[in-house]
Amino acid sequence: MSRAPNGSGLREHLLLFGRFLRSPRNVGAIAPSSAVLARAMVAGLNLGDHTSIVELGPGTGAFTGAIAARLRPSSRYLAIDREPAFVQRLREHWPELESVCASAAMLPSLARERGLTPIDHIVSGLPFASLPGAMTKQILDGIEQTLRPGGTFTTFQYVHAYPLPPAVAFRHDLDGRMGGPPSRQLVVANFPPAFVLTWKRA
Repeated sequence: MSRAPNGSGLREHLLLFGRFLRSPRNVGAIAPSSAVLARAMVAGLNLGDHTSIVELGPGTGAFTGAIAARLRPSSRYLAIDREPAFVQRLREHWPELESVCASAAMLPSLARERGLTPIDHIVSGLPFASLPGAMTKQILDGIEQTLRPGGTFTTFQYVHAYPLPPAVAFRHDLDGRMGGPPSRQLVVANFPPAFVLTWKRA
């Protein structure tokens, strides 16, 4: 797959900040994730032949570029974002990858329609800490329905939010769904610094 900008340029900053001002609960970040965080998010993923991977909330594509650089021609990829401007940017920079403008809560139906289930890897940039509880539950139910045993779910939490009750409750919920705790990696070279969390489904 072709390489493309990783989503951290001035245009991407302005686009993300504008969408944050308009809808802070849905966007959740004021700046794109760094290239270092993007590499950490995909470093542990086995993206060999015939792999299926879904990205939830790709935003301006910081993680998408890191994924695209490692995908094999036989792999399947789907990005799901509810912001039309973000989806349009993904389609411009990675026309070979499929992107849909929809809620992440629609993951089961979107994946089934495309023959992606069971999914090998799910990568998420969604701001779970700021989403309504009912929406978070619906998205996690969809992940649980579609991720294969042995598959991975990777997301991140900002260091300053990591010890807060919503973040702790989110991790405990996923521990139960995935059958154990995640691996954790601290990424300092990001604004703000963040922990990358990867659960492997039992």
